Amino acid sequence: MKNDQLPTGRRSVLRLAAALGVTVTAGALAVDRLGAPEGAPGARAGAGTAPPPPRPGAAGPPASAPRLRPSAYRLQPMTAYAPAARPRALPPVRRRPFLSLTGVGRSMVLTFDDGPDPRYTPAILETLRRYDCRAMFFVCGEMAVENRDLLREMADDGHVVGNHSWSHPLVPKLRPSRIRDELGSTSEVVERTLGAAPLWYRAPYGAWNRHSFEIGAELGMEPLAWSVDTLDWKEPGSGTIVRRVLDGAGDGVIVLSHDAGGNRSQSVTALRRYLPGLLDAGYTITVPRR
Repeated sequence: MKNDQLPTGRRSVLRLAAALGVTVTAGALAVDRLGAPEGAPGARAGAGTAPPPPRPGAAGPPASAPRLRPSAYRLQPMTAYAPAARPRALPPVRRRPFLSLTGVGRSMVLTFDDGPDPRYTPAILETLRRYDCRAMFFVCGEMAVENRDLLREMADDGHVVGNHSWSHPLVPKLRPSRIRDELGSTSEVVERTLGAAPLWYRAPYGAWNRHSFEIGAELGMEPLAWSVDTLDWKEPGSGTIVRRVLDGAGDGVIVLSHDAGGNRSQSVTALRRYLPGLLDAGYTITVPRR
């Protein structure tokens, strides 16, 4: 999806296991205390700007639909999925999402939203495999249901599969029941495919509200935002994407990129360039664990 914008925050008692065995506990994720207030549509870190409306052609959830509908350009789901019925452990309800790691030394997290897309996701997986790195993939249910083989490949390679809603709507405009459908249906697809539901979720456009935090917690998930936005959805050129990642690199940084939602060839090319650059600079590429 285009133009995910950043909200903020985190209070927790949480365990993160970084690659190379780094483990942290309470306070492991940093809070941006200048971010959007609870209930705001979401703001980019340090910018305070609200996200734009959904891209042209995206189908928002209808007022009363028996099932979720895909965005206009996305693949048509073969069947509807209801939220998983059995109860899950309820984490604390956050008021803001995590946006960086702390206490993990020279480590960074790479995240990719909106997939999986068979045109771009395999190349990203291949690059990560080449450098023996793990990343996070926040998938949309309508894409995941048609590309389960890629979900399995992500899991087999040790990547974390997160929840990015079903159809990438602007969450604050939805009724709570629709938020539950968007998150629950995607968690169900992932659970049916991988045997375990996602433990992390990210709001489309970075637009969170109180209901999304509450419903995410009910589904056993923690909210994760980002520290560095590559803005790769704007297709600025692979060189610009590389520069944004390397300029924004730092301890505990979470990088936002995309593997679907448009032409992501620049994102694929950029990863091949900045990933070895980060490793040469001494960074460990890790993923959070719970």
